[in-house]
Amino acid sequence: MLLFRVPPSAFRVKGGGAVRVVLQRVSRAAVRVDGRVAGSIGVGFLVLAGFAPTDTEERLAWMADKILGLRLFGDADGKMNLALADVGGAVLVVSQFTLYGDASKGRRPSFIDAAPPEVAIPLYERFVALLRERGAASGTLVATGEFGAMMEVELVNDGPVTLLLER
Repeated sequence: MLLFRVPPSAFRVKGGGAVRVVLQRVSRAAVRVDGRVAGSIGVGFLVLAGFAPTDTEERLAWMADKILGLRLFGDADGKMNLALADVGGAVLVVSQFTLYGDASKGRRPSFIDAAPPEVAIPLYERFVALLRERGAASGTLVATGEFGAMMEVELVNDGPVTLLLER
């Protein structure tokens, strides 16, 4: 009888995945490109967003609705019961392909699972558009960084409250 081990990575489909978001509740956040402020918000969510080549409109819409509907702000009793609209909050979206970094081998991460720029740019733009469209009724402001730029992100994490979301 011949026995051998198949590494778990052999079962992973390269290029697969889903919209990945690191969401942080902030009292303020800003992103700078070449020393100038590209986007800033007061109270709200800083959203670091990464995209996979297989992401779809349905996944983007689900994530936009999830972000806008999350009840992560304290009510009168201090319970996380209020959404962005309830507190007049805003969203700052920053593209971050490094959310797809795979450091399981070696010391230099691989980003092969991240969508390449020609795929990621339209996904990012559509994601931001969905957040703006769906947040418009409640007056939720959506600010952004600049896709592909070297950015400096500054934030004051409120709580701290940080969530990892994937769809």
